[in-house]
Amino acid sequence: MTDPASSIWLRPERAARGPAPEFSRAALARAAIEIADVRGLQAATMRQVATALGTAPASLYRYVATRSELVELMIDQVVGAVPYEPLSGDWRADLVTLARQSRTMLMSHPWMIEAQGSGRQVGPGAAAYLEHGLAALHQVRRPGWEKLEALAILSGVVRLLAGAELAETTGAAVDARTQATAGAYLAHIVARGGHPHLAAALGDARTSDDDLFDRVVVRVLNGLIADDLSTATPEGASVSVADGTVGG
Repeated sequence: MTDPASSIWLRPERAARGPAPEFSRAALARAAIEIADVRGLQAATMRQVATALGTAPASLYRYVATRSELVELMIDQVVGAVPYEPLSGDWRADLVTLARQSRTMLMSHPWMIEAQGSGRQVGPGAAAYLEHGLAALHQVRRPGWEKLEALAILSGVVRLLAGAELAETTGAAVDARTQATAGAYLAHIVARGGHPHLAAALGDARTSDDDLFDRVVVRVLNGLIADDLSTATPEGASVSVADGTVGG
Protein backbone atom coordinates (compact mmCIF):
# COMPACT_ATOMS: atom_id res chain seq x y z
CA MET A 1 0.00 0.00 0.00
CA THR A 2 1.30 3.44 -0.93
CA ASP A 3 2.25 5.64 1.99
CA PRO A 4 -0.08 8.71 1.93
CA ALA A 5 2.79 10.80 3.25
CA SER A 6 4.55 10.24 -0.08
CA SER A 7 2.32 13.01 -1.46
CA ILE A 8 3.93 16.38 -1.08
CA TRP A 9 0.52 17.82 -0.29
CA LEU A 10 0.26 15.69 2.86
CA ARG A 11 3.61 16.76 4.25
CA PRO A 12 4.05 19.96 6.24
CA GLU A 13 5.69 22.91 4.53
CA ARG A 14 8.52 22.79 7.05
CA ALA A 15 9.81 20.39 9.66
CA ALA A 16 8.77 20.87 13.27
CA ARG A 17 12.40 21.37 14.26
CA GLY A 18 15.32 23.09 12.70
CA PRO A 19 15.92 26.61 11.36
CA ALA A 20 13.17 28.54 9.63
CA PRO A 21 13.25 27.98 5.87
CA GLU A 22 14.61 30.74 3.65
CA PHE A 23 12.05 30.12 0.93
CA SER A 24 8.72 28.37 0.45
CA ARG A 25 7.31 25.79 -1.91
CA ALA A 26 5.41 28.58 -3.67
CA ALA A 27 8.65 30.52 -4.20
CA LEU A 28 10.34 27.45 -5.67
CA ALA A 29 7.41 26.88 -8.00
CA ARG A 30 7.37 30.52 -9.16
CA ALA A 31 11.08 30.46 -9.95
CA ALA A 32 10.75 27.17 -11.84
CA ILE A 33 7.72 28.42 -13.79
CA GLU A 34 9.58 31.53 -14.90
CA ILE A 35 12.41 29.36 -16.22
CA ALA A 36 10.08 26.89 -17.95
CA ASP A 37 8.02 29.66 -19.57
CA VAL A 38 11.14 30.95 -21.31
CA ARG A 39 13.29 27.86 -21.85
CA GLY A 40 10.99 24.86 -21.53
CA LEU A 41 10.27 22.30 -18.84
CA GLN A 42 13.61 20.49 -19.15
CA ALA A 43 15.45 23.71 -18.29
CA ALA A 44 13.69 23.97 -14.92
CA THR A 45 16.24 21.81 -13.09
CA MET A 46 16.99 21.92 -9.40
CA ARG A 47 20.31 23.59 -10.19
CA GLN A 48 18.73 26.29 -12.36
CA VAL A 49 16.01 27.01 -9.83
CA ALA A 50 18.59 27.22 -7.05
CA THR A 51 20.64 29.65 -9.14
CA ALA A 52 17.57 31.81 -9.74
CA LEU A 53 16.91 31.88 -6.00
CA GLY A 54 20.55 32.56 -5.14
CA THR A 55 21.08 29.40 -3.13
CA ALA A 56 22.72 25.98 -3.44
CA PRO A 57 20.85 23.11 -5.16
CA ALA A 58 21.12 20.94 -2.03
CA SER A 59 19.10 23.48 -0.04
CA LEU A 60 16.04 22.92 -2.25
CA TYR A 61 15.69 19.39 -0.92
CA ARG A 62 14.47 20.86 2.34
CA TYR A 63 11.27 21.69 0.45
CA VAL A 64 10.93 18.89 -2.12
CA ALA A 65 12.24 15.34 -2.17
CA THR A 66 12.70 15.13 -5.94
CA ARG A 67 12.50 17.24 -9.08
CA SER A 68 9.22 15.47 -9.86
CA GLU A 69 7.76 17.07 -6.75
CA LEU A 70 8.98 20.44 -7.98
CA VAL A 71 7.10 19.84 -11.24
CA GLU A 72 4.01 18.94 -9.20
CA LEU A 73 4.28 22.30 -7.45
CA MET A 74 4.68 24.08 -10.79
CA ILE A 75 1.63 22.43 -12.32
CA ASP A 76 -0.57 23.05 -9.33
CA GLN A 77 0.43 26.70 -9.00
CA VAL A 78 -0.46 27.34 -12.66
CA VAL A 79 -3.76 25.44 -12.45
CA GLY A 80 -4.60 27.17 -9.18
CA ALA A 81 -4.24 30.58 -10.84
CA VAL A 82 -7.11 29.96 -13.29
CA PRO A 83 -9.78 32.66 -12.62
CA TYR A 84 -12.93 30.55 -12.78
CA GLU A 85 -16.00 32.29 -14.16
CA PRO A 86 -19.24 32.22 -12.13
CA LEU A 87 -21.47 29.33 -13.16
CA SER A 88 -24.46 30.15 -15.34
CA GLY A 89 -26.54 27.02 -14.73
CA ASP A 90 -26.04 25.85 -18.33
CA TRP A 91 -23.60 23.00 -17.78
CA ARG A 92 -22.45 22.79 -21.39
CA ALA A 93 -21.78 26.50 -21.63
CA ASP A 94 -20.00 26.43 -18.27
CA LEU A 95 -17.76 23.54 -19.29
CA VAL A 96 -16.97 25.18 -22.65
CA THR A 97 -15.96 28.28 -20.68
CA LEU A 98 -13.81 26.11 -18.43
CA ALA A 99 -12.23 24.52 -21.50
CA ARG A 100 -11.45 27.95 -22.95
CA GLN A 101 -9.84 29.05 -19.69
CA SER A 102 -7.77 25.86 -19.62
CA ARG A 103 -6.66 26.49 -23.20
CA THR A 104 -5.58 30.03 -22.29
CA MET A 105 -3.60 28.62 -19.37
CA LEU A 106 -1.83 26.09 -21.60
CA MET A 107 -1.07 28.63 -24.31
CA SER A 108 0.49 30.89 -21.68
CA HIS A 109 2.58 28.05 -20.23
CA PRO A 110 3.31 25.65 -23.13
CA TRP A 111 5.43 23.36 -20.96
CA MET A 112 2.24 22.41 -19.10
CA ILE A 113 1.17 20.22 -22.03
CA GLU A 114 4.25 18.04 -21.57
CA ALA A 115 4.11 18.15 -17.78
CA GLN A 116 0.45 17.13 -17.58
CA GLY A 117 0.88 14.39 -20.17
CA SER A 118 1.97 11.81 -17.60
CA GLY A 119 -0.04 10.93 -14.52
CA ARG A 120 0.32 13.63 -11.89
CA GLN A 121 -0.78 13.97 -8.31
CA VAL A 122 -3.84 15.99 -7.32
CA GLY A 123 -2.98 19.13 -5.39
CA PRO A 124 -5.01 22.14 -4.20
CA GLY A 125 -5.16 23.73 -7.65
CA ALA A 126 -6.30 20.53 -9.35
CA ALA A 127 -8.86 19.94 -6.60
CA ALA A 128 -10.28 23.43 -7.22
CA TYR A 129 -10.54 22.64 -10.96
CA LEU A 130 -12.42 19.42 -10.26
CA GLU A 131 -14.71 21.14 -7.77
CA HIS A 132 -15.61 23.82 -10.29
CA GLY A 133 -16.25 21.27 -13.02
CA LEU A 134 -18.38 19.09 -10.74
CA ALA A 135 -20.33 22.13 -9.60
CA ALA A 136 -21.14 22.85 -13.26
CA LEU A 137 -22.45 19.28 -13.55
CA HIS A 138 -24.34 19.36 -10.26
CA GLN A 139 -27.81 19.16 -11.84
CA VAL A 140 -26.86 16.41 -14.29
CA ARG A 141 -28.14 12.99 -13.24
CA ARG A 142 -24.95 10.99 -13.64
CA PRO A 143 -22.83 9.05 -11.13
CA GLY A 144 -19.97 11.02 -9.68
CA TRP A 145 -17.36 8.75 -11.22
CA GLU A 146 -18.81 9.39 -14.70
CA LYS A 147 -18.59 13.12 -14.11
CA LEU A 148 -14.96 12.78 -13.05
CA GLU A 149 -14.26 10.72 -16.16
CA ALA A 150 -15.92 13.40 -18.30
CA LEU A 151 -13.75 16.12 -16.76
CA ALA A 152 -10.60 14.03 -17.27
CA ILE A 153 -11.47 13.42 -20.92
CA LEU A 154 -12.34 17.09 -21.43
CA SER A 155 -8.98 18.07 -19.96
CA GLY A 156 -7.22 15.67 -22.33
CA VAL A 157 -9.06 17.04 -25.35
CA VAL A 158 -8.19 20.61 -24.40
CA ARG A 159 -4.54 19.62 -24.00
CA LEU A 160 -4.57 17.95 -27.42
CA LEU A 161 -6.16 20.95 -29.16
CA ALA A 162 -3.92 23.46 -27.41
CA GLY A 163 -0.88 21.39 -28.34
CA ALA A 164 -1.92 21.45 -31.99
CA GLU A 165 -2.38 25.23 -31.83
CA LEU A 166 1.03 25.71 -30.28
CA ALA A 167 2.62 23.46 -32.89
CA GLU A 168 1.17 25.62 -35.64
CA THR A 169 2.32 28.87 -34.06
CA THR A 170 5.85 27.57 -33.50
CA GLY A 171 6.18 26.12 -36.99
CA ALA A 172 6.28 22.51 -35.81
CA ALA A 173 3.07 21.60 -37.61
CA VAL A 174 2.94 20.20 -41.14
CA ASP A 175 4.06 23.00 -43.44
CA ALA A 176 1.99 24.41 -46.27
CA ARG A 177 3.92 22.48 -48.93
CA THR A 178 3.26 19.14 -47.23
CA GLN A 179 -0.41 20.02 -46.82
CA ALA A 180 -0.65 20.94 -50.49
CA THR A 181 1.01 17.67 -51.48
CA ALA A 182 -1.40 15.65 -49.37
CA GLY A 183 -4.34 17.58 -50.79
CA ALA A 184 -3.20 16.95 -54.34
CA TYR A 185 -2.94 13.22 -53.73
CA LEU A 186 -6.40 13.03 -52.15
CA ALA A 187 -7.87 14.95 -55.08
CA HIS A 188 -6.15 12.51 -57.46
CA ILE A 189 -7.50 9.33 -55.89
CA VAL A 190 -10.99 10.82 -55.48
CA ALA A 191 -11.04 11.78 -59.16
CA ARG A 192 -10.13 8.20 -60.13
CA GLY A 193 -13.15 6.85 -58.23
CA GLY A 194 -13.36 3.93 -55.84
CA HIS A 195 -13.52 6.09 -52.71
CA PRO A 196 -17.13 7.40 -52.65
CA HIS A 197 -17.26 8.04 -48.92
CA LEU A 198 -13.99 9.95 -48.95
CA ALA A 199 -15.18 11.97 -51.94
CA ALA A 200 -18.43 12.84 -50.16
CA ALA A 201 -16.61 13.86 -46.99
CA LEU A 202 -14.14 16.06 -48.86
CA GLY A 203 -16.98 17.59 -50.85
CA ASP A 204 -18.83 18.84 -47.78
CA ALA A 205 -18.34 22.53 -47.13
CA ARG A 206 -16.50 23.26 -43.91
CA THR A 207 -16.96 26.29 -41.72
CA SER A 208 -14.09 28.46 -40.57
CA ASP A 209 -11.45 26.95 -38.29
CA ASP A 210 -11.94 29.92 -35.96
CA ASP A 211 -14.58 28.04 -33.96
CA LEU A 212 -12.95 24.61 -34.22
CA PHE A 213 -12.10 24.51 -30.52
CA ASP A 214 -15.66 25.16 -29.36
CA ARG A 215 -17.13 22.75 -31.90
CA VAL A 216 -14.90 19.90 -30.81
CA VAL A 217 -15.45 20.56 -27.11
CA VAL A 218 -19.24 20.65 -27.53
CA ARG A 219 -19.24 17.40 -29.50
CA VAL A 220 -17.16 15.71 -26.84
CA LEU A 221 -19.49 16.91 -24.10
CA ASN A 222 -22.55 15.77 -26.05
CA GLY A 223 -21.02 12.31 -26.36
CA LEU A 224 -20.00 12.08 -22.71
CA ILE A 225 -23.24 13.27 -21.12
CA ALA A 226 -26.51 12.46 -22.89
CA ASP A 227 -29.50 14.78 -22.85
CA ASP A 228 -31.93 12.14 -21.63
CA LEU A 229 -30.05 11.78 -18.34
CA SER A 230 -29.89 15.51 -17.61
CA THR A 231 -32.30 17.33 -15.35
CA ALA A 232 -34.62 20.02 -16.57
CA THR A 233 -32.89 23.12 -17.89
CA PRO A 234 -33.06 26.14 -15.54
CA GLU A 235 -35.39 28.81 -16.84
CA GLY A 236 -33.68 31.10 -19.32
CA ALA A 237 -30.73 28.76 -19.98
CA SER A 238 -30.39 27.09 -23.36
CA VAL A 239 -28.68 23.73 -23.59
CA SER A 240 -29.84 22.76 -27.06
CA VAL A 241 -26.65 22.30 -29.02
CA ALA A 242 -27.88 20.08 -31.81
CA ASP A 243 -26.57 22.59 -34.29
CA GLY A 244 -23.13 22.63 -32.68
CA THR A 245 -23.54 25.92 -30.81
CA VAL A 246 -23.72 26.65 -27.10
CA GLY A 247 -26.50 28.83 -25.78
CA GLY A 248 -26.50 30.76 -22.55
